[in-house]
Amino acid sequence: MNRAGPHWAQPALAAVLGRVAATAAEVGPRFPLYADPHTGRWTTTGRGSWTGGFWAGLLRLRALASGDRADAEAARACTGRLADWAGEDTATRGMILWYGTAAAGGTADGLRERAAHACLAAFDRELGVVPWGSAFGGPRLLARADGVPGTVPLLARAGAAGAEAARSHLMRHLELCLGEDPPRPAWAALPGGWQGCAEPAPGWSRTAAWLLLGAADGAAVPGAGTGGGLREAVDRLVALRLVAGAPPVPRAGAGGGPPDTSAAAVEAVAALKLAALARAASDGRTADLLAARAELVLHRLCTRHLSPAGALLDGCYDAERGLAVRHELVWGDFFLALGLAVLTGLVGPFAF
Repeated sequence: MNRAGPHWAQPALAAVLGRVAATAAEVGPRFPLYADPHTGRWTTTGRGSWTGGFWAGLLRLRALASGDRADAEAARACTGRLADWAGEDTATRGMILWYGTAAAGGTADGLRERAAHACLAAFDRELGVVPWGSAFGGPRLLARADGVPGTVPLLARAGAAGAEAARSHLMRHLELCLGEDPPRPAWAALPGGWQGCAEPAPGWSRTAAWLLLGAADGAAVPGAGTGGGLREAVDRLVALRLVAGAPPVPRAGAGGGPPDTSAAAVEAVAALKLAALARAASDGRTADLLAARAELVLHRLCTRHLSPAGALLDGCYDAERGLAVRHELVWGDFFLALGLAVLTGLVGPFAF
């Protein structure tokens, strides 16, 4: 492993990737979803649900760190098991197939291209988004903050039309979600226009996190991240979550509730991406502030919420339903590992 970065980051990354090895031995061909904070035992899914790409991404990071051919093969096989999601009606194809195919190469490149064109085919020009979809039940014509990550860079792989769709998808979500304070994460398309949804409720911990990540990836895509409004939206999100004084780990809801370390890990990765973009634009002050924020959040996660076994605890899956409210979450582990991998130089900020 690369020895760059702060002294605490390398051991933390090694611990998280060690946990990946233990998880792989436990779950076999299934996909981990969340683990009990006391026993460490995973609740799993057969097809991966919307989180399958994060497990494939964790396996890929382990393979990059170890250089071991068996680890690379395990990551490749996991990515292959995600292939059916390319044909599903869901905006979470972005999460599943962008992160699940990142840095993989080979047949994964073909899967990524297929997923990109499937997303473009699902793009609704009248609404300006790839709708949330019907794969997980409920109304299909929704715009949700968690339908942004991965979908923006995935769409941009589908040529000029894909790049335009990526920009529209990103900006429509930013306009809707940031139209209220606190941001409302979900909106339904009705004949008279968009109407805010009750769930997830405004103040949901991952609203700003998913939007920050999508905006950072969108700003890096030629032709997809340009235009009026994006800079203002990013500035507002940064002011909300990435400035000095903002709690490093947000609470699950506007009224408080348990912490959500998974949201904090997503925000740290978004901050690292935005820092890289600012540095490339010769805005050193902004880059330094964002990089410092990312390091502060990652350090907090590693020193207060990381178990000796390498599990990121205190993630909140669904506070409103009381589901896995203080648990290890597979996407929390992934974004913590990715943030540490960027911090230590194992991968670049836009490798995933």
